[in-house]
Amino acid sequence: MYNEITSNKRNSVILMTLFIAVVIGIGYVFSLANGDTTYSGVWIAVILSLGMTSISYFQGDKIALAVSGARPITTEENKYVYRLVENLCITAGQPVPKIYIIEDSAINAFATGRKPELASIALTTGVIAKLANEELEGVIAHELSHIKNYDIRFMMLVAVMVGAIAILSDIFIRSRIFGGRRGGDREGGNLGGILMIVGIVLAILSPIIAELIKLAISRQREYLADASGSLLTRYPAGLANALEKIARDAQPMQRASSATAHLYISSPFGSGKKFASLFSTHPPVEERIRRLRAMA
Repeated sequence: MYNEITSNKRNSVILMTLFIAVVIGIGYVFSLANGDTTYSGVWIAVILSLGMTSISYFQGDKIALAVSGARPITTEENKYVYRLVENLCITAGQPVPKIYIIEDSAINAFATGRKPELASIALTTGVIAKLANEELEGVIAHELSHIKNYDIRFMMLVAVMVGAIAILSDIFIRSRIFGGRRGGDREGGNLGGILMIVGIVLAILSPIIAELIKLAISRQREYLADASGSLLTRYPAGLANALEKIARDAQPMQRASSATAHLYISSPFGSGKKFASLFSTHPPVEERIRRLRAMA
């Protein structure tokens, strides 16, 4: 677990650097394909990558909480939830995060924040009302593990990378459709045609590849948080039972958003269709339960 924490910190820096390099590279190819000798695509890519990375790093938690409709609670408002979170934090040796409530009957929860000292945890009213004490404790431990393992910061950067690449690809495709052929295409001859084809293929495939990478990373982070949370509570059955209830409930959240879906303990869109689950940010709940049962 401690190796994973160190790896997440290191990978966050590496990912941020690679993200900026990849986005600039895509902008460069798109500029060449459009015959843009001023390389405006590169400058757009630089500004876009730096801007989105900064916003995600410093404001990503506030955006996620606002999108979900979460509101902060005090100790007096819900001592039961606060004590559960506080006791687990003492056991884990980490700061107590800010606690938020989402007025939603779905059984769900998420954590956010770039580091433990600035973290927040949000619980739906459904997860508090419908889960037994040990089950809710398992869910909270799962979310606290995301915080301690620095998963939130890592996944925020991954999500921004995917979004920036998708935006750049969309800009390129629209410029080809509405901008017509540029002078560089005519003057470049075969080279210009090849660059155009490469640019179009890159514009189509790069968002898909980036999204698949994000899904794979997100699923592995969920497995790690399940294991880390069970280590914290010493009771894997608690989280396993909670996941079984979540699967049976399968209720979509009122303010579900694809931008924050990867943060939740379970997909906020509900169970969905079998085909849709292939592109889910979460691994199959049956496999998560099987792994947890095997730990007992």
